[in-house]
Amino acid sequence: MTQTIEAAADAASPPPPPARKRPRPGERRIEILQTLATMLENPRGERITTAALAARIGVSEAALYRHFASKAQMFEGLIAFIEQSVFGLINQITTQEEHGLRQVQAIVRMLLTFAEKNPGMTRVLTGEALVGEHERLQERINQTVDRIEASIRQCLKIAVTQAAFPPDADIPARAALVMAAVQGHWLRFSKSGFRKLPHGPHNGQLEAQLRVLLA
Repeated sequence: MTQTIEAAADAASPPPPPARKRPRPGERRIEILQTLATMLENPRGERITTAALAARIGVSEAALYRHFASKAQMFEGLIAFIEQSVFGLINQITTQEEHGLRQVQAIVRMLLTFAEKNPGMTRVLTGEALVGEHERLQERINQTVDRIEASIRQCLKIAVTQAAFPPDADIPARAALVMAAVQGHWLRFSKSGFRKLPHGPHNGQLEAQLRVLLA
């Protein structure tokens, strides 16, 4: 009888909570970067602390530093993601499209679409999220933008060989103007609290702008 009562008591008691799985190698690092990017999507643009980041994930600050030596390294991880994504897409565009002018148009559309899909990353691209952080971060994102402009410049040089522009066209100035327009859309998107989409219904003039920029 005693055994029966004990068995019934065991059956009635709630099961123990499942053991929390330890993240596999690299998973926590990815989770930290994803959470940081999500927090950057706050339209108020408040500076993010490691304490707030750790609280959002549900770990201690010490746990963050087991994966990143500093907050600057976390931002470097985001910049690395931006570079890998953007330049991977640029390579796809230039491989699949032979016409230099259409390459530039496709790159501009891609850069604006990337911003729409990744609002937090847009604040990194504009440098807003890097204010007050280590100065090397702003230097690196400046280099990233310079590399994008260099890609646009190369496409415009191809366009010259295809007679889309005259041989004496000022390609560096034109590439700088295109990049400045892209950065302007990024900044407008961020400053509007992500309401004014750079490539969405609130910017139906994009194609007209491209025609002016590349005329």
